Amino acid sequence: MTATAVVFDVGNVLYGWDPEAFLVRQIADDDARLRFIEDTDLYAWHETLDGGRPYAEAAAELNEKFPQYAALIAAWSERFGETISGPVPGTHEIVAELDGRGVPLFAITNFSADFWPPFHAREKAFFDRFRDIVVSGEVKLLKPDAAIYYLALDRFGLRPDQALLIDDRAINVEGAEAVGMKAHLFTTAEDLRARLVAEGLL
Repeated sequence: MTATAVVFDVGNVLYGWDPEAFLVRQIADDDARLRFIEDTDLYAWHETLDGGRPYAEAAAELNEKFPQYAALIAAWSERFGETISGPVPGTHEIVAELDGRGVPLFAITNFSADFWPPFHAREKAFFDRFRDIVVSGEVKLLKPDAAIYYLALDRFGLRPDQALLIDDRAINVEGAEAVGMKAHLFTTAEDLRARLVAEGLL
């Protein structure tokens, strides 16, 4: 079956996510920065936010363990938008072309329910092209769990074989394919464009 709708990931597909650059601006010393990341297990902790844990609850627990990092933990929330480096070259133009052709656009993103609203509001003009967006922190499910794909497909009103997922992580692509979706591992806009042309979507 030919895909009739495109389902995008957000981070590093539509917008760059560069937490390392943000952290460098907060902690210039390499050893101190690595110590903060390792002590707090920062990225695993952040994944719990993407999975639906409220930031206030997660931050309170971390602050209790590491009071010396309180300002850095607060900055992770207050300035999270600075970890997003801007549009991925070429993908916004592809989204505009797909939208112009009437191709239904959706998204599934692993993103904190606390951090998503300000980012979505900031980029509202772009996201208005999308008919629906499933945010992991809001539904308390993470890619590549099959449950988030099934939930999204139900919300989008799509059969698995009607949806082409675009994601930069192989594990998420494999998860989508396991539930019967088509999927494309994103590397560049040029490669994505070629796939969309091959699918007859562009």
